[in-house]
Amino acid sequence: MIHQLIGLIFGAFELLILARVLLSWIQLDPYNPIVQFIYNTTEPILAPIRRRLPPTSGLDLSPLVVLIAAYIIQAILLRII
Repeated sequence: MIHQLIGLIFGAFELLILARVLLSWIQLDPYNPIVQFIYNTTEPILAPIRRRLPPTSGLDLSPLVVLIAAYIIQAILLRII
């Protein structure tokens, strides 16, 4: 039961991060409520990582770092439980 809940939470989180990446590739209306929800839920997690990463040639690697960290945290939580 708890394994499924952890999987569901991390799965939803990963989908939000992937949606954020896709939104950066296509230009949608930034005032769209769905776009705002995705940005508002992911930016507090991505911004601190983005500030700590060295500058790259126009690539934002913070989603990749966050996804890798999420996989590691999920694996640790599932092993503990």
